[in-house]
Amino acid sequence: MTATTDVRPTADHFRTGLLLAIGSAFAFGMSGPLGKSLMEAGWSPTAAVTARLAGGAVAMAMFATAINPSWVREALAHWKTVVAYGVIPIAGAQLCYYNAVSHLSVGVALLLEYTAPVLVVGWLWTTTRRRPGNLTLAGVALAIAGIMLVLNVFSDAHINLVGVGWGLVAAVCAACYFMMSDQVSSDPSDEGGLNPVTLAAAGLIVGAVAVALLGASHLLPMTFTARDTVVAGFTTPWFVPVVAMALIPTAIAYTLGIMGVARLRPRFASLVGLSEVLFAVLTAWVVLGEALAVIQVVGGVVVLAGLVLARQGDRTERLAPVNANM
Repeated sequence: MTATTDVRPTADHFRTGLLLAIGSAFAFGMSGPLGKSLMEAGWSPTAAVTARLAGGAVAMAMFATAINPSWVREALAHWKTVVAYGVIPIAGAQLCYYNAVSHLSVGVALLLEYTAPVLVVGWLWTTTRRRPGNLTLAGVALAIAGIMLVLNVFSDAHINLVGVGWGLVAAVCAACYFMMSDQVSSDPSDEGGLNPVTLAAAGLIVGAVAVALLGASHLLPMTFTARDTVVAGFTTPWFVPVVAMALIPTAIAYTLGIMGVARLRPRFASLVGLSEVLFAVLTAWVVLGEALAVIQVVGGVVVLAGLVLARQGDRTERLAPVNANM
């Protein structure tokens, strides 16, 4: 009876975290097409990232104030985590990815960034001295193979060493996102914990300031234009994709993502994050009119199979110590 009582909350906790992580991946998947519309209108990657993070920071600050007026004090109490999160997973990942896209095809850039789950598994393996189970490793390999099919990178891939460097650094920053998001509290009653909304709001502020300073110092080019953009075949003012980027793949995506990782193990959460590529491909199909190839559909099925396998591996590893003590 005791075992049955303990399993139910854990299962509900996992399902909630999974839904939040998938919602975050869906929201993040819209950043590519929206950012691409700005860059095609003449914006530099640094300018696009600055606008995205600044807009997201404003939206999240308003939301955080509405639900928790003391969020600034909470952020200051955890300032080291907030600063590190804003500089590395937020500013670093977005800036490096957008610069990778400016040198590589989108498919290759995404593939490089989404080697992050491999880095997460490797990091945990190294720091804990605990080898992941065969099911988890097989799930990682299967998910990565599926991503390669979804991106269909071998059809017209264009390789540039500078772009590869940006993409690999983006992968490191993305891995830090999953590891650092695990530090927040998923329990609303935890007074000393760091609330996900607080981390998202304060982190976006730090990230926006960091990228803006890079542009202002001329270390990276910062070019804005007021030219109209083309989104989903419609000509729109430049602020339409900026507002959309600030709200959906930034404020909403980071909040859902942090809440999801707090309920899932970072290793599995990073694998769920791979579904962002699926949503990015679907969004590009709807927004940009890019058709899905059969190989991409097959790749999507392979990714899902990898996630299921990795999840089963996580469950097996979690139950092993319990069974050993019985």
